[in-house]
Amino acid sequence: MIIANVKNNLLVYSEESILTALNKIESNRHRIVFAVNEHSILQGCITDGDFRRWILSKGNVSLNESISSIINRNCIRENISSNRTKIISRFGNGVELIPLVDDENRFVAIAFNEQESLSFANLEINESSPVFIIAEIGNNHNGNFELAKQLVDHAVESGANCAKFQMRDLNSLYSNSGNKDDHKEDLGSQYTLDLLSRNQLKTEELFRIFDYCHKKKIIPLCTPWDYESLQSLEKYGMEAYKVASADLTNHDFIKQIGETRKPIICSTGMSTEDEIRETVQLIKNLGISAVFLHCNSTYPAPFKDIHLSYLKKLRDITGFVVGYSGHERGYNIALAAAAMGAKIIEKHFTLDKTMEGSDHKVSLLPNEFAEMVKGIREIEESLGNETSKSLSQGEILNRENLAKSLVINRDLAMGEIILEEMIEVKSPGKGLQPNKKKELIGRLAKRNYKKGDFFYQSDLASETVISRNYSFNRKWGLPVRYHDLELMKTKTNLDLVEFHFSYKDLELNPEDYLTRNEEIEFIVHAPELFSGDHVLDLCSTDEKYRNHSIQEMQRVIDLTLKVKKYFPKTQKPLIITNIGGFSFNDFISSTKKSELYPIFKESLGKLKMDGIEIIPQTMPPFPWHFGGQRFHNLFLNPEEIIEFCEQNSFRICLDVSHSKLACNYFHWSFKEFLEKVGKYVAHLHIVDARGIDDEGLQIDDGEIDFIALGDYLEKYIDPSVGFIPEIWQGHKNDGEGFWTALERLEKYFVRRKI
Repeated sequence: MIIANVKNNLLVYSEESILTALNKIESNRHRIVFAVNEHSILQGCITDGDFRRWILSKGNVSLNESISSIINRNCIRENISSNRTKIISRFGNGVELIPLVDDENRFVAIAFNEQESLSFANLEINESSPVFIIAEIGNNHNGNFELAKQLVDHAVESGANCAKFQMRDLNSLYSNSGNKDDHKEDLGSQYTLDLLSRNQLKTEELFRIFDYCHKKKIIPLCTPWDYESLQSLEKYGMEAYKVASADLTNHDFIKQIGETRKPIICSTGMSTEDEIRETVQLIKNLGISAVFLHCNSTYPAPFKDIHLSYLKKLRDITGFVVGYSGHERGYNIALAAAAMGAKIIEKHFTLDKTMEGSDHKVSLLPNEFAEMVKGIREIEESLGNETSKSLSQGEILNRENLAKSLVINRDLAMGEIILEEMIEVKSPGKGLQPNKKKELIGRLAKRNYKKGDFFYQSDLASETVISRNYSFNRKWGLPVRYHDLELMKTKTNLDLVEFHFSYKDLELNPEDYLTRNEEIEFIVHAPELFSGDHVLDLCSTDEKYRNHSIQEMQRVIDLTLKVKKYFPKTQKPLIITNIGGFSFNDFISSTKKSELYPIFKESLGKLKMDGIEIIPQTMPPFPWHFGGQRFHNLFLNPEEIIEFCEQNSFRICLDVSHSKLACNYFHWSFKEFLEKVGKYVAHLHIVDARGIDDEGLQIDDGEIDFIALGDYLEKYIDPSVGFIPEIWQGHKNDGEGFWTALERLEKYFVRRKI
């Protein structure tokens, strides 16, 4: 059982609205809030079940009503002074939280059934949370307030979550009242006292530094070394405490910290396993939440003495997530600790390793700390899911290109039996995988096959998707190549086609495929990849590379104008393009990014664009190039898109899959994104997405709410703007993926009048 101070997301005032209570219920995983009056007297609790029962009992409902009408006033509660065993006995039958009140029934604390996480400063540290990274500044400011501020600034820039300091009252801490000139002290104590007496900040200066941390949006923590320091930090309002390795066996002091009911982080350096177990039991008896950090308290610690494998044993001993506090050279051990499951990493931080004091010698410089943070984030991202393995979008792309498929070696009519001797294994892997061969044998053909046709998953399905005419309140079409234009036109009632040219298509003569005027419109999607492994980049800082891209883009424009004469309904063809601006190892800086947009504009000035309109496509953060991940930098941020379009009278192709991924990664509101860029949209790619890099998914296979999307498109984007369902590999099996997408989109968008 853990006893903690009351958290704001579990507390409402009885005069507040039902909507306020609902928002707080939604924001906490316990699905409950406790109601108090203006004097903190506990009134009762409200659960989502209480809300549902209230809804069912009412005729007319107003969420602006006071919560007093739905409070459960009979909720379980206990006195803060009650016996621990008595409180624990109240858990069960769905009760996970128990409000603790004083003799006046004031809500003063809350008891949790078990420690699932360590919570403070609006964050939770648990098995699934990101690693919490502490920049241990300690006394590396050497008593200089301005240097302390600089350390905080660099900690923020380096990606630390927390800047930690230390506080000592030397007079009460040391037996000799902190006398640095005491000749009776050992050499080590004399050296430490001399350093501390010169290198500490005053209490008010520390508090100003904590305030500065809050201003810079980094969490301040502090290690109190004595009761007087703890009292000072309590007056400030410190939200959690770090217990130094030197105090792990100081049970009286830990009890004093426990009385604050604040979470604590304990380092275990210099302590035996028996001593660790004693402190773990003490903390459990106190009912406070804690995380223990594996640690070796030598400066620097020899690698052979670190015994990082003990992290697993420490987790077993404590029954909770663990962390690592490192004093060794470099940061490789910290990276290994993160890979082994440490959820807190603490490393000392300095601006100059040559400054006086042993901590400076084992500290990381800002650039080293930043590299460590980057490595930890990469490691935790790579750990993924330990219970299942799924293919990434990049692997699916490579599987299509590199794997093998099942194909038929003869013509076969629908209704005939598929025999084993008819099936062969051929590259590429765009069809049914070879391990499905036995499932095909003996089946009746669901369609007519020609020799060399691929088998697909739908050949094993009980139902077949068949194309038909579709109804939308907006122009719509399909992506095509020259060779399948006629086929797609005969299967449905499309309004437009979007030619997805490959660089090989640029060498073809459109007159060999287009023989008459079409009654539909057309759009062109420019190739991204060209021969010689050249990826189109109209904003490259390499002039030779950029000129090559300009030449290739001009070829696309020239071909578009040739195609135009066969599509008289299209007055000024749109050419969709990915303009470039990708990077290989990381996102580029804001300064560098701001330099690329003018380069793109300069490239446009070198193109002959009369009669066409280039519309850049909104991009995902992590595009797939050559079967691997890259970083994209341009046409992601809605503010940058608006600025470029306003300044250059441009419009865009909104790819909802790409932009959803960008919103997921950068934690933007997808609705607000669409609202901001809507007026600049000339064409739509509608397709599903998941996570941060799974793009081009079938409708309903990802995370996009298409009912809401239909509303957003109707509200923010001109009805004259058309769309295609840009399902990846939707053209396979005569457009099977497109027909599935259109069936689902029609269900959402016709009803919502897209």
